[in-house]
Amino acid sequence: MMPFPKIHDVYVGRIVLGTVLLTWTVMIGLDVMLGFVSSELSDIGKGNYGLVEALTYMLYTIPRRAYTLFPTSAVIGALMALGQLAASSELTALRAVGLSRRRLSLAVAGALTVLTLLMVINGETLSPWAQRSADALKASAKSKNMIVAQYSGLWAREGDFILNAGSGQDRSNGQDSWLELRDVFFYEFAQDGRLKSAAIAHIAEHRPGGWTLRDVTRTRFGEKSVTQEHVKQERWESKLDGAALMAGSERPRYLSSAALAHAVAYRERNGLDAGEFKEHYWGRWFYPVNVLALCLAAIPFAFGALRSGGMGKRLFVGIVFALMFWLLQTQFVKLASVYKFDFRLAYLMPTVIMVGVSAFLFKKRSG
Repeated sequence: MMPFPKIHDVYVGRIVLGTVLLTWTVMIGLDVMLGFVSSELSDIGKGNYGLVEALTYMLYTIPRRAYTLFPTSAVIGALMALGQLAASSELTALRAVGLSRRRLSLAVAGALTVLTLLMVINGETLSPWAQRSADALKASAKSKNMIVAQYSGLWAREGDFILNAGSGQDRSNGQDSWLELRDVFFYEFAQDGRLKSAAIAHIAEHRPGGWTLRDVTRTRFGEKSVTQEHVKQERWESKLDGAALMAGSERPRYLSSAALAHAVAYRERNGLDAGEFKEHYWGRWFYPVNVLALCLAAIPFAFGALRSGGMGKRLFVGIVFALMFWLLQTQFVKLASVYKFDFRLAYLMPTVIMVGVSAFLFKKRSG
């Protein structure tokens, strides 16, 4: 086999990348405008949330929207690029000089792999950070409170303890960073479900070494007595960490896979339902597989039905194909959630089905 890539691979890849980027930009722009009109305009005027804050919020959400819209944009863009090459007879010329359909498909996949890797990195770094910043900015402006209460009203369970925080935030001082919760209530239960003790800590700090509680007032309930004590500072030995608390205060689909893994471990450790977090965790892992498989599965259409079709037809086929895949995968994932089977199987089966159908069509058109 000839070394990869050659000049024709670069040419096809450049056309695909350009068309995908254009399609992606248009879809993100439309999504941002619709989001601004449908939700942000109605919030302007609440507290200190004005037009500038609303526009800033929308800018912060662009990385998350780009991550979400990329698979659909990749399919539509790839089909439009190959359709454009077919309509101008360039696809026929490339085939005439000896390029197989498989080689053309690899050129498309190679170009999309670059963008897919960038989106995977974005989904683990920029997108979660930007979405947290957007939500913090909006909550702070609307509540007229400049201290970002990301953990306000948080409830969490760790073993026999239930925690409720009045407010909280991530703090830092030079190289030192920690999570600080304020006005934290701790409820400790006995094995029989009886309330064993209740405590309130003015400040609870979490650092890599564990939890430090400050200004703690604790009430212990005996069978026939009640005692109370007050301590200035004490340690709380717990596996509960900032990642688990953050997962409890944010929507799972906006978390990175690392944060989702912490949330799953925390919930399983405490006997809580981790289904929603597992769903999004495995969705992160299958994201690059889905993008590349979906685009490769759509390529056979470019060698047949799209050859004589216009841009409208290519756009329609791309949207229908992406929609079919999304609906099929959504149904499998929901079934996995209801019937408690492995989410990995739920994400893999639609991909196998679509690629299988595509391979059949590919072989049939090659015959």
